[in-house]
Amino acid sequence: MAHTCRKFHISGKVQGVWFRASTREQAIKLNLTGYAKNLIDGRVEVVACGEFQDVEKLETWLWQGSENARVDDVDTQAIEPQHYNKFS
Repeated sequence: MAHTCRKFHISGKVQGVWFRASTREQAIKLNLTGYAKNLIDGRVEVVACGEFQDVEKLETWLWQGSENARVDDVDTQAIEPQHYNKFS
């Protein structure tokens, strides 16, 4: 299985709508590690590491987001493998 890490910047209505918490739930279900954090410019940054197909599934979910979110764009960047103990 191929281990990969990607960094995502999600823009739209993604702060104050449980986006980070929902992303964390999805990532944990997919056995991914990394984090989700709010950025000062209103976007959310997500770093996800794990099996390639699971990171792909999370990326697909990010385009939908949490129930009250409105996702306008998901900028994706492959990054060097990172080692996190969990998804926070």
